[in-house]
Amino acid sequence: MSDMIYRRLGRSGLKLSRLSYGSWLTFANQLRLEAVLECMTIAYDAGVNFFDNAEVYAAGRSEQLMGEALKKAGWRRDSYCVSSKVFWGGEKPTQRGLSRKHVTDACHDALKRLQLEYLDLYFCHRPDADTPVEETVRAMHDLIQQGKVLYWGTSEWDATQIMEAYSVARQYNLTPPTMEQPQYNMFHRERVELEYARLYAEIGLGTTIWSPLCSGILTNKYKDGIPENSRANLPGYEWLHEKFRSEEGKQRIQKTASLEAIADDLNTTTTELALAWCMANPQVSTVILGASNPDQLKQNLKAIDVLEKLDESVMDQIELILNNRPQPAQAF
Repeated sequence: MSDMIYRRLGRSGLKLSRLSYGSWLTFANQLRLEAVLECMTIAYDAGVNFFDNAEVYAAGRSEQLMGEALKKAGWRRDSYCVSSKVFWGGEKPTQRGLSRKHVTDACHDALKRLQLEYLDLYFCHRPDADTPVEETVRAMHDLIQQGKVLYWGTSEWDATQIMEAYSVARQYNLTPPTMEQPQYNMFHRERVELEYARLYAEIGLGTTIWSPLCSGILTNKYKDGIPENSRANLPGYEWLHEKFRSEEGKQRIQKTASLEAIADDLNTTTTELALAWCMANPQVSTVILGASNPDQLKQNLKAIDVLEKLDESVMDQIELILNNRPQPAQAF
């Protein structure tokens, strides 16, 4: 496997690995501590320096597992980055949203679970219509001033909301958001490629994208139906069945099957092709992997080798199959 490649997080000086490793849906639900440590070690040894988490993942247990794994691994703290996200902390009014209280409490709780002194990245997991943007921006700024957070950003905010937060920060001499964590993959493109286009140039927005494989569709393992070992068959994942069986889901599965020929020509898999395609976008700072076992993670990390094979001809072939480029096109 090729050496890991690193890219700046937007206009900041922080360099993140092009592939990172996240815990959503896997830590606690599918992976226990030994497996978590094994997967994180595989990623770290491959050059991954960013591990993504959130307060809502497995109701905090995901952060606890990551914290225990980091303690056992014993890596230098200056060699990796860890994130958390704030919004869904509990059922009580003070445990949800982006009020100063919850943003602050959630940060402290995440640090305890992760057994860390500071968070490298801290995301507002969703916009909060009940909290003034200035209140949230000030809370994030204060945490940065206290040394508990290094960079803050948003997740699944629209361009107008991000720009409002940035403008408020500049107006009051506060720390502006550095990054956004949006969904991005071959079938979910408009926000990253079109809606955020001005933000990359005007405010230097970085992106840490999630769901690069579109809930597993781009792995091509659903072309003959849902396999028995799929997480779609686990309790609580019934929604995946509906997604795959919808008309849109069927079309996406068919397009993924067509991508297999391109992958074969490149001596790779549709999974690695899809991950490399995401990395090829210059506005993507890092692609978050969500592998549920060591073998899957090792395979996904090989996408670094595919990136250099994606020349203009290959990208054009992919576009012919997808036939979904956002208009007006923000090509990469």
